Amino acid sequence: MSPITRRGFLVTSLSGSAVALSSFARAAEDAAEPIIDIHQHTTYRERTPEQLAAHQRTMGVTQTILLPAGSAVKRPSTGDGKHNTLGGVGAGGNETALTMARQRPKEFFFGANEVTDLPEARAEIAKYLDLGGIIIGEQKFAVELDSAESQILYALAAEYRVPILMHFQHGTYNLGFERLHKMLEKFPKTNFIGHAQTWWANIDKNHADQNVLYPKGKVTAGGLTDRYLADYPNMFADMSAGSGLNALTRDEDHTRGFLDRHQDKILYGSDCDDRVGKGSGCTGSQTIAAIRKLAPNKAAERKILYQNAKKLFRL
Repeated sequence: MSPITRRGFLVTSLSGSAVALSSFARAAEDAAEPIIDIHQHTTYRERTPEQLAAHQRTMGVTQTILLPAGSAVKRPSTGDGKHNTLGGVGAGGNETALTMARQRPKEFFFGANEVTDLPEARAEIAKYLDLGGIIIGEQKFAVELDSAESQILYALAAEYRVPILMHFQHGTYNLGFERLHKMLEKFPKTNFIGHAQTWWANIDKNHADQNVLYPKGKVTAGGLTDRYLADYPNMFADMSAGSGLNALTRDEDHTRGFLDRHQDKILYGSDCDDRVGKGSGCTGSQTIAAIRKLAPNKAAERKILYQNAKKLFRL
């Protein structure tokens, strides 16, 4: 072994100090501008817990809420071969979300979920809420949104004082978007979070064809989604996935106004299944960049990326 020279010792010490200072700087930056991601899944497209944790850190996310799938009920939802599961994408269930949150309690929280119209849905969800779950969802099943079974879960959310996150997709999941106002009025103590294609397509007052799930072009303010957020204090928006990113980027002039008037109601979510956490393949990182670009001011940006979720979930 070669002897350590004074110069070598100094270089090694300085290098170590630089690494420590760099880590400290990153930690300080995270502390100054934390991000809460309200929409991620375990084992999404077979992504491992380690890959998910690394993905979230790369995006700059400091705390993540894991949304479990329901049971794999093999029941066609629309007659087109799709099954009444969480999109059929292999997202993990209640136990995987609970396990990951307990293994990484500073970074991850968990929700509770089950297929809406299974007889055991309420009991299954209540079981995991009793264990510390902080949200019901993602509710992504082929039911009418005002069905008796759905209303049982809305009442459960109010009972446990947790939000319920709804995937609205015309003709497929949580049907009857135009009737959502009736549920918002009937369950004023339940906080609803809207997400997915039909939710985001309806920011536009002129969105007439509900079969178009990813509309492009200029947006006229005053669509159903716009009105739900403006008129009901218990309605919130999840900015995640390709549908949320499309809504942000299709008409930037509209987006600036939308983020301004709903800055207290919008929550950041990623819902992306990549393993990288950056670049064109990661909708989550693109959504963060779009929010930072289009938010009316820094205060609104911080609300959307962090403060609204912290308040709603009482973190």
